Amino acid sequence: MAKTAGWRGRAVRGTFVHAPEPGTIEVMRDAIISVDDAGTISEVAAAGTAAHAALAGRDDLMTVAQGQFVIPGFVDLHVHAPQYPQLGEALDVPLEVWLGKYTFPLEARYADLDFARERYTQLVADLLRGGTTTALYFATMHRDASLLLAEICLDRGQRGLVGKVAMDDAASCPDYCRDASPEAAVADTRAFIADVRALPDNDRVLPVVTPRFIPACTDETLAGLGKLVAECGCHVQTHCSESDWAHQHAITRYGMTDSEALDGFGLMTRKTLLAHSVFLTDDDMALVKARGAGVAHCALSNTYFANAVFPLRRALDKGLNIGLGTDISGGPSGSMLEACRATVAVSRQLDTGVDPKLAQDGRGVAGSRVDMRIAFHLATTGGGVALDLPIGLFRKGYQADAIVVDPAAADGSVRLFGADPLDHLEQILYTASLANLAQIHVSGERVA
Repeated sequence: MAKTAGWRGRAVRGTFVHAPEPGTIEVMRDAIISVDDAGTISEVAAAGTAAHAALAGRDDLMTVAQGQFVIPGFVDLHVHAPQYPQLGEALDVPLEVWLGKYTFPLEARYADLDFARERYTQLVADLLRGGTTTALYFATMHRDASLLLAEICLDRGQRGLVGKVAMDDAASCPDYCRDASPEAAVADTRAFIADVRALPDNDRVLPVVTPRFIPACTDETLAGLGKLVAECGCHVQTHCSESDWAHQHAITRYGMTDSEALDGFGLMTRKTLLAHSVFLTDDDMALVKARGAGVAHCALSNTYFANAVFPLRRALDKGLNIGLGTDISGGPSGSMLEACRATVAVSRQLDTGVDPKLAQDGRGVAGSRVDMRIAFHLATTGGGVALDLPIGLFRKGYQADAIVVDPAAADGSVRLFGADPLDHLEQILYTASLANLAQIHVSGERVA
């Protein structure tokens, strides 16, 4: 659907549910939020307050339907936009084979803008329909096609952070899918940043410096991108310690881990997002925390390609900024609801262990499990914190990114049999489907 004014410049009355801290769900029954003309929440009024009474008297008041409630829009911290056509394909091969045989040939086709337009348009529409109001995108090495993705996000109303991928190392990247030189990789990234910032009426799409991962980039490119980050202040995204192969590559090449190497190149900042990060050491975690960088936890795709389970609970306990990613198409689903469910499931597997031949007391890593309340926080508030953006909460000064949930939707998959839905939020998050997502708003505009 086309964008509509939705909640902009209006007050909205309903029940709002968000997760300000991991494990903490705040339910604001019969609250009213006021959204300004730019899509920012200007006031949140609790029931029974003078502010609530004043907002309730506004002529432009909108009311969420009885039985429905509102949650923040989902924040997907890791999406490979060009890989959408191969969703669910070839997940039975090692990562390095999957890249060389399937992924790089597909990404090379995005030099064709007609090819790119059809697939990117469908991707953005599908993610919005699933409640992903903010997505952090890897595009491809092609500057024009990467800009096209940014334009489609803007046109459809999604908050997009888009990166033209830098990949120039001939040892890891085929000649049909790599930058011509370190100078070209950095220059094209610089030009792409300027392109995105020059888009007219751009209030929600940001450029991202995107070295694919250390194995795909020469030292000259990594150093050049680090200098560019210092100049432009952009977000940074890359893969970090995703698998045994990727993790050992940096150790062999530099005698240090991915995190340490990225930091040495100036690529570890408050606006850096590290996808996967399964094999972070305690020293790595301390470094990531010290820099204020974030981790995109991709529980579902890690199951296929990471060789291990990310120690999410340990990272949270150490104070790292963490959100969730679907990792299309290493993960075979673009649904953030599925990302939440996988996050809970794999944490329990790490906690209890998986090998029945081992004794129970030595089978797992005790204390590793998280629940759906934590996963919900990571999919919303946590993603906003990791990106250093005012999203993921219903608070004054935050963007009005929201999903109206209808547990009783006729074609939905939630079955509460008349129970109060607010007493069963975790059940709804476990069982909801697309039909239960009644409306999607980004900065107050209705986009799906």
